[in-house]
Amino acid sequence: MGRPATTSRAETNGLLIEVQSRYVEEQSLPMAQRFVFAYTITITNHGSESVQLRSRHWIITDGLGEAEEVQGPGVVGEQPVLSPGEGFRYTSGAVLPTERGTMRGTYQMHRADGAQFDATIAPFLLERPHSLN
Repeated sequence: MGRPATTSRAETNGLLIEVQSRYVEEQSLPMAQRFVFAYTITITNHGSESVQLRSRHWIITDGLGEAEEVQGPGVVGEQPVLSPGEGFRYTSGAVLPTERGTMRGTYQMHRADGAQFDATIAPFLLERPHSLN
């Protein structure tokens, strides 16, 4: 399977989740082991029914293999409803003690008919450019 890229793409039940990550040099303090990353996520509903993003579950793993789980309602303070063909994009961030790490997770989605499913967020790399480990 190889190593994750700084982009990822996964589709679950017609819901496409695409991620692009980047290193935020101006907010990072490498000497203090503070590495800041931003990621932009685009969610597109290719399905035939409206869905609402209710909550998120992230697993963030740093370069030492230490994993942190983050769970909570919505994303960036919102619980967007996506009609068929609609999309939603947001940018958020993560701070790691290492210059490399990975993120993966799921969004808990609800359909208008009451059905629920977990939409997969494929693993993606958080990486300081030119890092070696």
